[in-house]
Amino acid sequence: MKNLQRFAILLVVIITNLSIVYAQGMKRVSPAATTKGTINGTKVEIKYSQPAVKGRKIWGGLVAYNKVWRTGANEATTFEISKDVKIQGKTLAKGKYALFTIPGSKEWTIIFNKKAKQWGAYDYNKAKDALRVKATSQKSSTNQERLTFKIEGNQVKMRWEKLVLTFKVK
Repeated sequence: MKNLQRFAILLVVIITNLSIVYAQGMKRVSPAATTKGTINGTKVEIKYSQPAVKGRKIWGGLVAYNKVWRTGANEATTFEISKDVKIQGKTLAKGKYALFTIPGSKEWTIIFNKKAKQWGAYDYNKAKDALRVKATSQKSSTNQERLTFKIEGNQVKMRWEKLVLTFKVK
């Protein structure tokens, strides 16, 4: 009987370890991505996960209007800057932030939260916001299947589905 118990325990340990190894080797449904650039001598890095449209209604559907969104999938998107900057004309200190948004049908709130390492927006705490600014979204004629961030000139552009959200960094 003791040998049978030992065998059962060993089997559970092996299955658990194989499950962990397999899970670590799996590709995420929303793959990780990084965008890096320099704006006026300031290094900017955005790390995020890229959800896909997959035929779903995104704005006002999968991503609710007027609610805090992690601005990606999986972990909260992070926004890191090497120097103090102005975002939409307001000062943001050098550092690493969680980047959240509150989508609206036209106007969005962009949030830089001091707690950079978070899963989604589940533990989001408004009291830890370093900065909130407003930006206006635009419709795009082309469909962007996966969420992407790009640094273009002195702007950060988020594209997903048929929407472009732009904010200025100086």
